This record gives sequence, C-alpha cells and structure tokens, in this order.
Amino acid sequence: MSASIRTLLVDDEPLARHLLRELLADFPALAVAGECTNGPEALAALQAGGYDVVFLDVQMPGLDGVQVLQQLRAVGQPLPLVVFVTAYDQYAVAAFGLHAVDYLLKPLDPDRFADCVHRVQLQISQRDTYAAGAGLAALLRAWPPAAPTPLPDYQDRFLVKQPERQFFVPAADVCYLEATSSGVLLHLAGATHPLRATLSQLAERLDPAHFLRIHRSVVIQTEHIVEFKPWAHGEYVFRMANGLHVTSSRSYNTVIQQFLKRFG
Repeated sequence: MSASIRTLLVDDEPLARHLLRELLADFPALAVAGECTNGPEALAALQAGGYDVVFLDVQMPGLDGVQVLQQLRAVGQPLPLVVFVTAYDQYAVAAFGLHAVDYLLKPLDPDRFADCVHRVQLQISQRDTYAAGAGLAALLRAWPPAAPTPLPDYQDRFLVKQPERQFFVPAADVCYLEATSSGVLLHLAGATHPLRATLSQLAERLDPAHFLRIHRSVVIQTEHIVEFKPWAHGEYVFRMANGLHVTSSRSYNTVIQQFLKRFG
C-alpha cells in the first residue's frame, strides 16, 4: 500500500467536511488532498485526477454525487475508489453498499468510519478496483441522468420606447445605468435614454462579467471604465468612457474589491 492515500472530500455542508477531516486525523495513511463544496467543483477536481479515494456526498445542489460520477464515466475518466456519504434511509443506503467501496450514513459514527477506512486501505493494498468499478458502472447506468445546466440568459439589449419610435440599444454600448424617480436612465457615449423599469430588475438580468453595481442607484459597464480613484469615506470615483464620473457607496465595497482582484 502506498504511504499516502490521496483523499478528496466532497460535501456542500462545511460542518460535514470538518467532521470528515477530524475523523481522518486518526488515519494518517489517508491524506486529505482536496475539498469540494458542490457537484461541479467535484467534477473538475476528479477530471484533474490524482486522487485514490473520494468521500462523496450524494445530495448536493447542481449535480448530485452520482451524477458527477456519471459524467466522468461518460468521457472515460478513470474513477478513484468511492465512499458515498449519504443521509438516505437504510434501504437506499443498502443499494449504494452493493456498488460502492462503502457508504457512510449521516450522522457519521466513528466506529463505522474506522471500518470504512480499513476497507478502503484493503482495496488500495490489493488494487482490487475492477470489481468496485464494475459495481459503480451498474449504479451509474441505473441512476437518472443529470439534466443539462442551462446557460444564464443575460439581457444583451434594451428596448427604448419614444412617442415617435422604438429602438434597441445594445447593452455593450451602455456606460452605466442610473436609477431615477421615474425609472432608469441609460447613459451612452453621446446620449441618455429613459426606461420604465427599476434598477434592481435590470441588474438581475445583466451579465455580472460586464456589469458591476457600485451604488443602490448606479450599475456601471466595466468595459467603459477609463479610470478610478479612492474617494472620501471609503468610496470610489469612476470616470467612464462618456466623460462622466460616478461615485460608489461604501456598502458595495466588497463587490468592487472582488472585481478589482481579477486584475491582480
């Protein structure tokens, strides 16, 4: 058996991952080499490879544990030994036990956990992964497939209504949006256009990769930022491509700092 069994922990509950780490501390042969908080993170980690065993939560948002394994199997990705961690009832747990290396029922029992670790160590020492892989393949074939995750449908244009005409303004042309008493103003390079909507309604439909809310009354288009500087009381002043300046609110400093971290 190798001196260190590289172990991945996958659970969307921080307390559950913490308990797994505490229990694994009594078994130094299993080294925690990574942690994931949801199905997509687990999928990426297992695609990268390098793990001998994964303690995998079954019920997670986005992709559940079995669906993660389905997607890996669909592309021929080799699977590590899998220990399911589940809060399912005894009937469902028994079904998992037929196919996985082992299962753990929440809340975790230290004695049961020790038995599980010994089973994992035995599998690693014997390299008896064929039987485990065949059992997992049967489970993955029977499990309902993961529904494709739809891409966010962000708004890419605005409909401006005027008495004499109506026309579209591309979102990419908007320097910033400003809330007013009667709606929202679109500020472009050489014009402004009113919309009958609330800023919150529009902000929810805008791509966060390009739009940043810096004030309860202002959302800026980040590609139109020319320069910015700190201002009084922890605020920032942004000069936009249309030559106008907009000031942030301190309550939005966290999201502004997260945006700035993209650039090092």
